[in-house]
Amino acid sequence: MIRLILLTDFTEAFPTHLLQGILRYAREKSHEPWVVCRMPPSYKDEYTITGVLEWAKKWDANAIIGRFNNDEDVELFAQNKIVALAQDFKQRFSTIPNVTSDYFATGEMAARYLLSKGFIHFAFYGYKDTVWSDERCEGFYRYIKAAGYGENFMTYKQQTLEDLWFYESTPLVKWLKSLPPHTALFCCDDNQGNKIIEVCNFSDIKIPHDIVVLGVDNDITVCNLSDPTLSSVNLNIEKGGYEAAALITQLMHNPQAPYHNVFIKPTGIVNRMSTNIYVTEDPYILKALEFIHEHLSVPISVSDVLKILPLSRRLFEIKFKTITGQSVYNYISTRRMELFAQMLQENSRPISDIAIELGMNNYGNLARQFKAIKGCTPTEYRKKQKKGF
Repeated sequence: MIRLILLTDFTEAFPTHLLQGILRYAREKSHEPWVVCRMPPSYKDEYTITGVLEWAKKWDANAIIGRFNNDEDVELFAQNKIVALAQDFKQRFSTIPNVTSDYFATGEMAARYLLSKGFIHFAFYGYKDTVWSDERCEGFYRYIKAAGYGENFMTYKQQTLEDLWFYESTPLVKWLKSLPPHTALFCCDDNQGNKIIEVCNFSDIKIPHDIVVLGVDNDITVCNLSDPTLSSVNLNIEKGGYEAAALITQLMHNPQAPYHNVFIKPTGIVNRMSTNIYVTEDPYILKALEFIHEHLSVPISVSDVLKILPLSRRLFEIKFKTITGQSVYNYISTRRMELFAQMLQENSRPISDIAIELGMNNYGNLARQFKAIKGCTPTEYRKKQKKGF
């Protein structure tokens, strides 16, 4: 039996997805059952790292994945034949493996997505002196700079990670109101994105019309509780859990084996209401985009959009394609397929029920359209997302 302590904040979605990957490894590859103790960070805060070690020894733990501080003596675990992996908290460790991520790539992915929507003004909101926030910011900025907009970039990183939930609203509101119109704001994680949306709502800053907001982690609960709902960079956390379990197994059998960090990769952008806009001064196209995104859950046509606009069909379609790069029909179809894909990922209801809810009653046609956009059928997509591979 492999006994693992997971020392982290279980109010976040990250450890749940990590555990799903560990469970998958245990079922598919391990010859022994796994038992997991979910230990809150408050235990370490009260009893210190030494207290955690003593508990681990009494429990006969084989391994621990923990949110450690860099001044803590994590080598104590190896000295007691316990495999230790560090979940990124502030900085990476050099003495034990890290469960970390390609934060630069995450920032670059966010930049590509926001640039594709026509934005030329950019901002970043995150923590100071924290590796995952700093590197996401750097990756975001480098890509923006390479695109020629390095001078149009602002940052706000005044909060420390110790004050995770607390923030001073007055200076944050002042900073947000100083941003140029149509700024694309990338936040270091979904919690910070949710915070920005909350502040904007009570400060009469309209999202996505004044600024758009993009988070990271795709924490479904946090994103959908935001108003408007928060777009986010999705991460392959479950695969990271699978690889962490494999590394633990390897190091248990050979403690002297060379170790490596487990890197969690960004997989794509989950588009929600906080980024549902293109940069344009054309009021008719803005109105059309707003109408489309408000009605994605029902079948709509170009004719339905035209009912709210004083434009001819030809003029509207020319304007729309010039601004978005897509025809109106293709834009609506693609966004509805993205909504369908998001619903496949976020719940386990039968695929046919989700399709009927969205008014997609011809499953054969739906499967063809979905495969043209996603490269696989809805069933294959759900299995792929569930596995995280």
